[in-house]
Amino acid sequence: MEVIKTKIDGVFLIKNNIFADERGKFIKTFNEEEFIKSGLQNIFKESYYSVSQKNVIRGMHFQLPPYAHEKLVYVTRGKVIDIVLDLRKNSETKGQFLEVELTGENGYAVYMPQGVAHGFKSLEDETIMVYNVATVYNQDKDCGIRYDSFGYDWKSKNCIISKRDKKFESLEEFLGREIF
Repeated sequence: MEVIKTKIDGVFLIKNNIFADERGKFIKTFNEEEFIKSGLQNIFKESYYSVSQKNVIRGMHFQLPPYAHEKLVYVTRGKVIDIVLDLRKNSETKGQFLEVELTGENGYAVYMPQGVAHGFKSLEDETIMVYNVATVYNQDKDCGIRYDSFGYDWKSKNCIISKRDKKFESLEEFLGREIF
């Protein structure tokens, strides 16, 4: 497992070890010792996954304090363009985003600290994204930034986006409140 810093402080690309043979693949997605050594959260309280069709955009999601959480995400089948958006008021990269391709083949994962929004666009049908989070979901603290409000080009005009995700406030509106 290789933990790689990205341009956004606290966000890491994790290159997981892939063991392949004639039977298929085996990928280790979490190693407590490596996370501790890298200063990353190593206790996750919930884990879930989504299944998305091609051109589905999910995001940009996060939990508000005190339920804000660190998150570890990866794809087990299919392919996504994964986006992390920095919302932290004291961050040098506030308002900036990171784009990473996660696939069932490359075995990469993205680790995110509290104070960032997360979303992705599925590039293949039946793509499975796994989420591990450090706090338990709280419906009253569930929040998001409108997917088209922060300058990212999703490179498609025919995306499938939930009504909920279309109604989130813009990045500019959110940053005006300085929550993180």
